[in-house]
Amino acid sequence: MTYILALLLALALIIIGIVRFKIHPFFVLLIAAIGYGFITGMSVDGILTSINDGFGGLMGKIGLIIFFGVVIGTVLEKSGGAMVIASWILKKVGERFVHLAMLLTGYLLSIPVFVDSAFIMMNSLNKTLSHKANVAFSGTAVALALGLLATHVMVPPTPGPIAAAALLDVNLGSLILWGLLVSLLALIPCYFFAIKVASKVKVPITLEQSTETERTPKLGTSLLAILVPIVLIIAKSIFDYPEFDLKSHVLYATVSFLGAPVIALLIGVAFTLLLPQKLDYKVFSATGWFGDALKIAAPILLITGAGGIFGKMLQNSGIANAITENFTDYNIGLLLPFILAASLKIAQGSSTVALITTASIMAPIMAVLGLDEPFIRTLTVLAIGAGSVVVSHPNDSFFWVFTQLTGMNVKEGYKTLTLGTLVLGTSAILIVFIIAQLY
Repeated sequence: MTYILALLLALALIIIGIVRFKIHPFFVLLIAAIGYGFITGMSVDGILTSINDGFGGLMGKIGLIIFFGVVIGTVLEKSGGAMVIASWILKKVGERFVHLAMLLTGYLLSIPVFVDSAFIMMNSLNKTLSHKANVAFSGTAVALALGLLATHVMVPPTPGPIAAAALLDVNLGSLILWGLLVSLLALIPCYFFAIKVASKVKVPITLEQSTETERTPKLGTSLLAILVPIVLIIAKSIFDYPEFDLKSHVLYATVSFLGAPVIALLIGVAFTLLLPQKLDYKVFSATGWFGDALKIAAPILLITGAGGIFGKMLQNSGIANAITENFTDYNIGLLLPFILAASLKIAQGSSTVALITTASIMAPIMAVLGLDEPFIRTLTVLAIGAGSVVVSHPNDSFFWVFTQLTGMNVKEGYKTLTLGTLVLGTSAILIVFIIAQLY
C-alpha cells in the first residue's frame, strides 16, 4: 500500500499547496511528483529521468498545439471576430430565445476563447438582450456560463482537454467529435435549469453605453479560424481509422499532414491574420496580441508539463502493479476519473489543474482498470472533463468573474453557478456512461 499512501500524500500536498498557501500549481505538482518518487523508493536517476521525460515528452507532443490554440482564441477575441460569431448565433436563434442563444454562443465561443475572457466579452451583450426580451438576467447569465464551461472542459483546442488527451494517448479528432456531442447533450438539462431555477434569482440589470466604433471582421472569416482546424483534424482521424482502410488513398499523405493537430492549428493561426483591420506590431509584437497569447499560454504549458512529470513519476514507480494487486476486484471503470477530477476541482478550484492532474494519475493505470481500448480512452477524458466542472464555488476564479460581472452575491452564486455546474457535470458523466454501455 506504499504506492497508494504516497499518491494520497501527493494529492494532499497539491491541494494544501494551492488552496492554503496559494503556491503556483506548477511548483506544487513538481514538488509533489518528486516527493512521491522518494517516498516510493525510486532511485535518484529514476526521479531525474521521470522529470526530463515527463516534461520534455509531453511538451514535444502538445506544447505548440496549446500555444496555437491560445493564439487563435486571443486574435478572435481582440479583433472582434468572436463577437461577430456570437451576434450571428443570436440573430439565428432569435432574441425571444435568449437563454438558448446564450447557451449555444457559450458552447461555440469557449472552443477557442478562454471561459473567463468569453464571459467578460459577452456580458454586456447578454445584459442588453435580457433587458430587451424582459427575461431574468440571472437565467441568461447561467446559460452563457454553462455553455462556456461545457466545451471548456471537453473539446479541444481548449488546453485542458488537449493536455488530458496527450497524457492518455487519445486521438484528438475522436475527442473533438465525441466532446462536441457529449457537451451539447449535457447542456439540455442545463437549459431547463437556467430557465426554471436560475431565473428565480432576481438580479437588476445595469446597462452600459457601448463605445465600439471599430470595423468588425466578416462572419465567414471569423469562423474559418475555428472550423478549418477542427475539420482537418477530424478528416485525419477518419483517414487513419483502420476499418476504412484509406492509407493507400491518393489524398492520405496530404490529409495526414494537414490534419496533424500542430499543422491544423497553425493553419488556424494563419486564418486569424485575416481578422485584424491592419497587420502591424499591435498584432505581431511581444507586447501585441501574439505576446498576450504567450502570456496566457505560458502558465498553462508549465502546469501541463508538471502534470506530465507527475504522470511519468507514477508510471516509473510501478504504481500500476500496486493497483492491480489491490483494486482489480472493484469494477469502478469510468467512475474513478470522474470522482478524482471532481474532488480536485472542488478542493482547489481550477478545472485545468483538475483535468491535467487526474489524467496524470490515470495514465499508468488505464489498462489495469479496463480503460485501455482507444474509444474508452476518449470516454475517460470526457469523464475527467465532466468531473473537472463539478463544482464552481469561491475557490474558482470563474466563480468571482461570474458573480462580480452579474452583480450577484456569494449566496446567489451558489444558487445559480454552483448548482448549475453540478447539473452540467452530472449530466455529462451520465451521458458518458450511457455511451460506454451502448459501446
